[in-house]
Amino acid sequence: MANPRNFEVLVLGSGIAGLFYALRMADDARVAIVTKKRAADSATNWAQGGIAAVQSEDDSFASHSEDTLSAGAGLCRPEVVERVVERGPQMIEALLALGASFDTRAPDAGPGDLPFDLGREGGHSHRRILHKRDATGREIEQVLLARARAHPNIELFENHCGVDLLTTGRQGIPGPQRALGAYVLDSQTLRVERFLARVTLLATGGAGKVYLYTSNPDIASGDGMAMAYRAGATLANMEFIQFHPTCLYHPDAKSFLISEAVRGEGGILRDQGGKPFMQDLHPMGDLAPRDIVARGIDTALKRSGEEWALLDITHRPASYVRERFPNIHRRCLEFGIDITRDAIPVVPAAHYCCGGVRTDFSAETDVQDLFAAGEVACTGLHGANRLASNSLLEALVYADAAATACRERLREPALVADTRPWHEGDATESDEAVVITQNWDEIRRFMWNYVGIVRSDRRLARARHRIDLLRSEINEYYWDFKLTPDLVELRNLATVARLVIESATLRKESRGLHYNVDHLERDDENFGEDTLLRREA
Repeated sequence: MANPRNFEVLVLGSGIAGLFYALRMADDARVAIVTKKRAADSATNWAQGGIAAVQSEDDSFASHSEDTLSAGAGLCRPEVVERVVERGPQMIEALLALGASFDTRAPDAGPGDLPFDLGREGGHSHRRILHKRDATGREIEQVLLARARAHPNIELFENHCGVDLLTTGRQGIPGPQRALGAYVLDSQTLRVERFLARVTLLATGGAGKVYLYTSNPDIASGDGMAMAYRAGATLANMEFIQFHPTCLYHPDAKSFLISEAVRGEGGILRDQGGKPFMQDLHPMGDLAPRDIVARGIDTALKRSGEEWALLDITHRPASYVRERFPNIHRRCLEFGIDITRDAIPVVPAAHYCCGGVRTDFSAETDVQDLFAAGEVACTGLHGANRLASNSLLEALVYADAAATACRERLREPALVADTRPWHEGDATESDEAVVITQNWDEIRRFMWNYVGIVRSDRRLARARHRIDLLRSEINEYYWDFKLTPDLVELRNLATVARLVIESATLRKESRGLHYNVDHLERDDENFGEDTLLRREA
């Protein structure tokens, strides 16, 4: 059996959180970045809208905080909101120093304290979204990834996926549960290796692929959440799945998001008859928070029996639309839709997990030496509903906090411990891959139908019954056959689905992204706290 790979720092994931943290750590330590596909295959790379940060004189930290708290429906941690919002300008400066750029105002735009062209999105009372056209995430990802590839202390392992966390408890080492690294599957050789590290950061992103329709890349199978849960970490608020209101509806348009910034620049949601419907549902109309808009579209579609709604920005000048949204304009043209002349067919799709692995102010979980940042984590910022474009900001703030804490941790004496190689046992190669695809498809379909935008007690009970049967079948299959990336993802997907169902079942109210027709009222007395789940020892 091969010897373990030894590093001071292990990062699982290569989005904004993982890369920013790695760059913060690399001057002081040897860093391994493990990523499932190519390093650029991350949700960050797909982020269109931008990053929220107070920039203009007419905006304020108090206003940004108030908007975040309002969207979060009573479950945000105010001290976290204040901290993240106030760090916003510093994080922008850090990105600029690394080489990122954002769209600027025209030279004749008039007086202002900063040059950025600030956008506005749903739930925001001011323009505070910095963007790079409609591909902000790609700009940030490319800059950070280039820096990481060039750093001599960072080693990048593409086509590798985490299987399970290495912890003291699982290795039979006495004392509190501590992370020692991870078992990692090489997707090309199909061998499981040990990656040992003093500190480990989960930056694995979300779990949108647990749903049939999603705006997420294929990698978003909840791996970090599932690994952390199996290692004994607490997960919080897994019931709050944000459905982006506007994913392009076309049979060939896989997971293509129509940015909320389109509505921020005047886009109007209409039914197929051309009638606007959001102005009757919320004072902010088409710029209402995402949960309101997603339910509004869902209700309109159920009422009409239609399969999609329309997002119309044809009333804006064609030159402006092409300039502001070049990526969306180009992509829609591929499907015969000219957004300067045609309304865009859209449907809601699973977009963002507001819950995740619970962390403290330093991004540390309740497993010592295990940190988490980005969508995999639940910091207390988003509460029951994420405010648009707060996610990239949160990822930066907590990646930076994790780096600060980890640099101090590395100054402490190292834990010397023997770890066991991965034990394959009598596992054989499977000739029934159809079992994986069938179970994957079944999970995604019943999660969409039973645990989607609108839920009920009966639907949740059905989903719980189905996932328990499937998890038993998947677990048996998992230990009988040799690991493949698809099998690892299926196991994690089933675990996350079970956590979402259990959390949704526990919350007998409607709040933010969790809407249950059997419990329509918000209940602060009984459900004003986070939903916490932790695996029994």
